[in-house]
Amino acid sequence: MQAEGVKVTRTGIKEEDRIREILEKEGFRVYKWYDPPGTRYDVHTHPDREVRWVIRGKVTIGVGDTKIVLEEGDRLDLEPRVPHWAETSTGVEYIAGSK
Repeated sequence: MQAEGVKVTRTGIKEEDRIREILEKEGFRVYKWYDPPGTRYDVHTHPDREVRWVIRGKVTIGVGDTKIVLEEGDRLDLEPRVPHWAETSTGVEYIAGSK
């Protein structure tokens, strides 16, 4: 399930305030994001290290030949410049961090 430059942690933590506190202590710039059902992002990269921590819904992330399904309480850590795509059929709300 893991791909190079990607780490998934099944934390079980879904509380927005707690997630923000954890990520800010780790030095991330933090914001909340929502993608409605049917959202798809084609292959792209980010210049910084990124975190996506799902608080509601579900999202699939693709890295190379690997598909990763993130559900509530799951944390995705993505290293800079790792090509990936994302899609959600259900909609997803998450806390995002960059550094």
